[in-house]
Amino acid sequence: MISAMMALIGEAAAADSFFGQFIYRLDGWMQLGPVSFIVSFFTGLLMVLVGKLLIAWLCRILKRSLARSKKINDLMARFILQLVNIIGWIFLAVAFLQHMGLNMGPVLAGLGISGVILGFAFQETIGNLLSGVMIVINAPFRIGDYIETGAFSGTVTDMDMICVILSTPDNKKITMSNKLVWGNPIVNFSNIERRRVELTVSVPYKADLALAKQVIKNIIDTYPEVLADPAPVIEVNKLNTSSVDFVVRPWTKPADYWKVYWRFNGEILDKMAQSGLSVPFNQLDVHIIDQSKAN
Repeated sequence: MISAMMALIGEAAAADSFFGQFIYRLDGWMQLGPVSFIVSFFTGLLMVLVGKLLIAWLCRILKRSLARSKKINDLMARFILQLVNIIGWIFLAVAFLQHMGLNMGPVLAGLGISGVILGFAFQETIGNLLSGVMIVINAPFRIGDYIETGAFSGTVTDMDMICVILSTPDNKKITMSNKLVWGNPIVNFSNIERRRVELTVSVPYKADLALAKQVIKNIIDTYPEVLADPAPVIEVNKLNTSSVDFVVRPWTKPADYWKVYWRFNGEILDKMAQSGLSVPFNQLDVHIIDQSKAN
């Protein structure tokens, strides 16, 4: 009775549909008996296990080859390994179902129409995947680089086919989609040999500018992190309403940028005071005219 019902359902379903084939094969397994089904099922599982070992072996060999390549960075290597792993498991799934007697040809052909529908449904995910491919190919950053993209900045700690993960200096975890990262300018502060520190020092108008410049230079010269080439720039940059502003631009390695920045700002006030220089503040000159004397 059950076999007859299965046969009727199988005939009613489309001959080339996955559901129709599954019902048809289920009816065949019931007629052959549980032993045949169990043997076929466990042989398929053995095939999947062997395939899993082959995928792991291939990924291991590929990982070693990519590590030796000078043109492929770590992000690109991880992306390629993920892609190979996913494709391998797709082939394994198709082979398992084919082994179980399901004709996957019409099913795979039908994926063309389904792919268009899924493309509209998962366009954001596909956009992130394609953006990840562009990031991997162009390699604007590596794991461990400090970058700025859009309104966010931090150290790149991980990346996959969908998102990039940043870690901020205050230990916040930022997860950004690949599409958002690739769609904004990417500033990499780590993938450079040297970086210029931007500092500003303000002195009053009555201050000795030559003395102020010498005090700043003496502080910079004591920092071993500051590079001799290019030489630091210390020049008057702006005449404000209540101060004369010096621009101070020493060059350091990227890792020493904040060390020099914070140390200089912490020392400049005391060094200026020791040299008799004061810190300017906003001033307003008020002139009072005695009208009786004016007349």
